[in-house]
Parts: sequence; structure tokens; C-alpha cells
Amino acid sequence: MERADIVLRFYQVKPDVIIIRLGFIALLALGGYLLNPLSKSSHLAEFIGDDVRTKQLISAGFGAMVALMIIGFEIRARRASLKTLIGAAVGSIMGIVGAYLIGMLISSQDINTVPGELKTFLTIALAFFMGYIGLMLGAAKGDYLDLSALGGIFSDKNVKRDYKILDTSVIIDGRIADVSETGFLGGTLIIPHFILAELQQVADSADSSKRQRGRRGLDMLQRLRNNSNLDVQLVETDFPGVKEVDLKLIELGKQLDAVIVTNDFNLNKVSQLRGVSVLNINELANALKPVVLPGEAMRVFVLKEGKEYNQGVAYLDDGTMVVVDNARHLIGKTADIAVTSVLQTTAGKMIFGRLWEENIEAHENVGIHDSRSMGFRRATRELRQNTILEDIEKAGAGS
Repeated sequence: MERADIVLRFYQVKPDVIIIRLGFIALLALGGYLLNPLSKSSHLAEFIGDDVRTKQLISAGFGAMVALMIIGFEIRARRASLKTLIGAAVGSIMGIVGAYLIGMLISSQDINTVPGELKTFLTIALAFFMGYIGLMLGAAKGDYLDLSALGGIFSDKNVKRDYKILDTSVIIDGRIADVSETGFLGGTLIIPHFILAELQQVADSADSSKRQRGRRGLDMLQRLRNNSNLDVQLVETDFPGVKEVDLKLIELGKQLDAVIVTNDFNLNKVSQLRGVSVLNINELANALKPVVLPGEAMRVFVLKEGKEYNQGVAYLDDGTMVVVDNARHLIGKTADIAVTSVLQTTAGKMIFGRLWEENIEAHENVGIHDSRSMGFRRATRELRQNTILEDIEKAGAGS
């Protein structure tokens, strides 16, 4: 029930807009009831007779239906750009003017040649036809307008809006809410409807771990929605011909000229190949990790054995992997190490080091005749590091 409430809140419209729309419907319905425009309709009298009250109720229903059609047009027009609206207005006006001129030629014909009823029908039909064609063509060609030439009052400030589309992985991860609350992520956050449906499917999964992740994602959406400083919008746009959710995100990014925010490594690469910009939260986290330079001292807890002989592996608080040479015997203990090198990979940052005691002894015992052996040991250490990096990159590509 809680998940249903979260989903329904995305469909809510501002209360003042709802009140205005309901008032508009009631006003047209009341006007139809009082003015009773269908009272003199002979065709309607054939079905319901001459009952005035019935005609008033039908006129009120007709007025309410017209109001609903106008509100539907208004909702659709709100999504259009200023160029599209200006193009549609100019096109419809030109179409109506053309229909009026042609209608004058029809009206000037002799009544014996063109009957009066046919003149009226042709004039009205021509006005609707020309107005409709002008409206559609003007809206389609509105993007070619140069609004800057018309003055600053006609500048379309919403054309270059900053849209960011959220992926399922980044919503479930939850760090996007923290980044947004700090004010570092601006613009409009777009939640596609198919992403919301995927989250619901995960939240209703039979697997307990997936169900927990889905509920966490819905909680993160609610947290983003409750932030008054964020502009969060649910987009109904879908691509029925595209099956994969990742490909739908890419198509939506192209359509809105938006940036995709994700944690998915594969989606990151595919989006860049398709020409869609991507913001990766993992890359942001790696960029914000503390800078460590070779030679610095560090105290770590050796957690497990490394892949190479006699290596130990530790992790920093931010998840950075630290590979320590000759630290296998210190597994489960805290050790002081000296950083030998820092490498940046697609999976994150890796730190290589050796025990602090060995670092001191190495500096004290280095002589002229040890330069060749030191170079050999350095080359061997770099070879081991490259092997570890290749294993990590293969694991990241496989996942």
C-alpha cells in the first residue's frame, strides 16, 4: 500500500491547477445550462421532444465536454516549446484567412448554381480544413523560427533546459539523493515511466534481496520528490518498438537532449557510443577520493590474501583497494605501509604499497651495486600490478 501511494504521488497535479480546471468545467456547464444553446435544435427535438429541462441538461453536458476538450488541448500545449506554439498560431491564422478569402468566392456564386445550404457547408468545412492544415504545418515547421530576431520578449528560455534522466541503478544506489540535497546536481531530474515500472517490478520480486533493493529505490524517489529545491518530473514517453530499458533511456536522452545519470558501466559505454552524455556517480565518487602520493605513510587493516605470492589486500573507508607486498602473514592485523604507486582504473583507484619497515630498510641498504637489482624488482612489481589491473578490468566488463 505504501508503494502504491508513492507511485500515485507522481501523478498528482498542483491543487490550484486542479481547482482552476474544475471551475472552468463548472462554468461552461453552467453557461450551457442557462443559455441552453440547443433549445432551438430541430434534430434534437425529434429524439427528446420539447422538454426544456432535458435540453438544458444536455446543453450543460455539451458545455462540460467542450471544457474537457479545451483542458486536454491546454495540457498538450503546455508540453510544446514556444517555437511550436508560435508556428501553430501563425499557421492557423494564415489558414483561416485563406479559408475566408476562398469562402468569399463561394458566397459570391449565384444561388441557382450553388444552393445556400451547400454554400454554408463548404464555407464552414473549408474554414476547419484550412485552419487545421495551417495549425499542423505551422507546428511542424515552428522549429525553423529564429526567435532572437523577434526580440528578447519572444526568447524561448525553455529550449536549453538542463534535463537529467535517472537510471534504475542510480536510484537504487541512493547516493543521488545525497548529491542532489547538497546542491551539486541542478536542472530537472527526469523519471521515465518505464524506469518507475521496472522499480515496481523489482520491489514486487519474489527474491528478498531484489525486493529490498526495489523498495529502497522507491524510498529514494520519494526522498527526491520531497525535496522542494529539486524539479522532479515523471515522463510518460515510451518507445514500444524498443525492448531493452537501457536502449529506451538512450532514445529518450536523444529526444530530450538530456544527460543520463547512471552507475551502470555498460550503459555508460553504449550511451557514449550513441552520442548521449552520461554522468556516472561512481566516477564522481572516485574523483572525490583523497589524493595519495607515492612515499606517503598509511595505516591499513589487512583483510585477505592477494592474488600474487605473499600479497595482502586492504580497503580504505571509501572502498579503495590497497595491495601490500609481503603482508600475507599480517592478515587480520593492522599494518603501517608506505605507498609505492597509485593507479586509476575504470573500476576505481588502486593503491600499491609495502610494509613501512621494509621501506626503511630498502632506503638504508641501497648501494651503487644494488641499482640493477632495484630496477629488476621495480619492473617485476609493475608487471604484477598490470596483471592485477587486467583481472579487475575483465571482472568489471563481465559484470
